[in-house]
Amino acid sequence: MAKPKTLEDAFYETLKDVYYAEKQSVRALKKSAKSAQAEELREAFEAHAEESQGQVERLQQVFEMIGRSARAKTCEAMQGLTSEMEEDLEDFGQTDAADQVLIGCAQAIEHYEIARYGLLKTWATKLGYDDAAKLLDETLQEEKATDEKLTAIADQLDYARSEAA
Repeated sequence: MAKPKTLEDAFYETLKDVYYAEKQSVRALKKSAKSAQAEELREAFEAHAEESQGQVERLQQVFEMIGRSARAKTCEAMQGLTSEMEEDLEDFGQTDAADQVLIGCAQAIEHYEIARYGLLKTWATKLGYDDAAKLLDETLQEEKATDEKLTAIADQLDYARSEAA
């Protein structure tokens, strides 16, 4: 008879999922930085790629805190988001809308991460992993700040709207 799954199991599985997602996010941010046309956006992507690398290291600390090995589990959601970003880069890469589209892709990733880190923080607290909850909250706050920064950049970017023919 199979052992019933617990919240601790769910926490560990989700942690592995986010570990994979965060590693993919670093790659996506580096690619986005290379594709960005506006300097401010390029710098924001580069800064968040570096910050995300620190988030990967923070996740490794959380794995250590719960006595589990830091292993990644393929995150279907992140694969879908990065695949969508690839398609959008192909479709809009050198257009006036490219930076806005990149911001949209990046924010989709940020929103996924915000949801996951919020969930993990809540579960860590319920499981008594208070130090892990603090680390997860630190990352959660960084993700929220990045989302806000991307919105501000999108608002400030010039865009010449073309007239329909």
